[in-house]
Amino acid sequence: MNDAALVPAPAPRRARVRAPELVGKGGWLNTGGKQYSLADLRGRIVILDFWTFCCINCLHVLDELRELEEKHRDTVVIIGVHSPKFVHEAEHQAVVDAVERYGVEHPVLDDPELATWKQYAVRAWPTLVVIDPEGYVVAQHAGEGHAHAIERLVAELEAEHEAKGTLRRGDGPYVAPEPQPTSLRFPGKALLLPSGNFLVSDTTRHQLVELEADGETVVRRIGTGGRGFADGSAEEACFSEPQGLALLEDGASVVVADTVNHALRRLDLGTGEVTTLAGTGKQWWQGSPTSGPAREVDLSSPWDVAVFGGKVWIAMAGVHQLWAYDPADGTVAVAAGTTNEGLVDGPGAEAWFAQPSGLAATADRLWLADSETSALRWVDLDGSVHTAVGTGLFDFGHRDGAAEQALLQHPLGVTALPDGSVAVADTYNHALRRYDPATGEVTTLATDLREPSDAVLVGEDIVVVESARHRLTRLRLPEEAVRVESVAHRTQRAATEVVPGALRLDVIFQAPAGQKLDTRYGPSTRLLVSSTPPELLLKGEGADTDLARTLELNPEVTEGVLHVSAMAASCDDDPANEYPACHVHQQDWGVPVRLTEGGADRLPLVLAGMDEGQPDSTS
Repeated sequence: MNDAALVPAPAPRRARVRAPELVGKGGWLNTGGKQYSLADLRGRIVILDFWTFCCINCLHVLDELRELEEKHRDTVVIIGVHSPKFVHEAEHQAVVDAVERYGVEHPVLDDPELATWKQYAVRAWPTLVVIDPEGYVVAQHAGEGHAHAIERLVAELEAEHEAKGTLRRGDGPYVAPEPQPTSLRFPGKALLLPSGNFLVSDTTRHQLVELEADGETVVRRIGTGGRGFADGSAEEACFSEPQGLALLEDGASVVVADTVNHALRRLDLGTGEVTTLAGTGKQWWQGSPTSGPAREVDLSSPWDVAVFGGKVWIAMAGVHQLWAYDPADGTVAVAAGTTNEGLVDGPGAEAWFAQPSGLAATADRLWLADSETSALRWVDLDGSVHTAVGTGLFDFGHRDGAAEQALLQHPLGVTALPDGSVAVADTYNHALRRYDPATGEVTTLATDLREPSDAVLVGEDIVVVESARHRLTRLRLPEEAVRVESVAHRTQRAATEVVPGALRLDVIFQAPAGQKLDTRYGPSTRLLVSSTPPELLLKGEGADTDLARTLELNPEVTEGVLHVSAMAASCDDDPANEYPACHVHQQDWGVPVRLTEGGADRLPLVLAGMDEGQPDSTS
């Protein structure tokens, strides 16, 4: 075991690296039009949040940071550095929309060309970088679960720089945008009710909205409109960014995927009463129960729901799995997926998903939109997982034709059609697509939509949730598909050049100040490595407890992706505390690599801390 990668080395001072400048071609958002440099922020503790709006882990971190942001508003400036994965995410207006959609209340630098990402040598979404009031990088964290460590570091930096006279308190640069008077605001999903009306999840306003059959006239709103988690009447209930909706078999109630509350809620259509079916309000972490009484089990960002085989299936986007809620006995359990992010078919217990975000059930198939792999997949009645369209995490585009070569771009919704085919809300292509299992062909039904996230069949029409146009749009199902020019993309991230043969993989984890590795129940760390294609790795794949490993890369495979998943558990190091608080740090990396003789022979990935191989630029 590489002890240096696991515990903080004793040092007389905190390692500091001069922070590179913040550069982004798209400019600044949430600042009232003002452009900023690091010099403008001197005297403040700056936390850079490298994120992209497709990434569920990035959305989790946005929520983790809200409390810290409020508590330290006069000393801390959080800056979101938007670093796109998909082509659509490099569009400036799409970033503007995402900042409003997810309630981001700090400045955001739009960096469509990944300039700042490269300057800070970031390798994963999300990554947090802490810069002290004198302009030095003092910590880096990849993935989720680091808010507690950053909170402690912020308190230390406040005390240290208050004493030195280098801390500057006051209002930050955040300027709230003007609210827009639309009936819906970034709606997520829609449901056709038995009455002929529509129920829509009005995601950004934390409500459900019932509309008349015209799809425009508001009948009623359910929820206060403020972010929260409370049961009660339509006027008292609170949601947090609700998404998926499904009519329960009683026909009188709807199950709601209350995404940021990590819960399933039930709406009584007659009374408007809201109750909680599943979830505790806390996010599921590795080691938490994966089955049990539904109100006692944590969930993780449920994004959509569908009734299939008598159970409510849940697209558990936050952990790349499908779960199922059983209304008969009030239990919930994992139904498919390992929590590893990727595209692997087979028995449910062995399948990999990547942010499943849309579900649609037929008699014999549960269709799903697997957004991060830009894939359309399905689960059959025996629980096996299959892929109809899509190849993996890094290939996407807009290409029709035979399913094995067709491309989607981050789809969020899927709708079963009467002829056995399915419509796909191809979100980042602004299109509605169709897959026909009988022919194996993918076609385009409609274009010029704006971030469609769901669609509902109404007679011979299909009603599309145009999320970024804040409306429902009714289309006649065309007899012939629209023809579009084929476009294929790969992620904009540059491949890391590495040597063929032996490659040292170091996952850097330093237990945060005041904590130690949690070894009470055995090893406190876990590292899982695989590759696409599998032939890339001759040695080094699989799981182990060491965070350092030597891989052997196949010289006959010139390019590929290394999939690395790391977990470390730490606990507060206070002998006087009989029940110390414990924390899980975890991150998945997909690292595109190119094999070349002049490449690096070491691949460092920072989970938490500072890479000792990084040059010290203090002087």
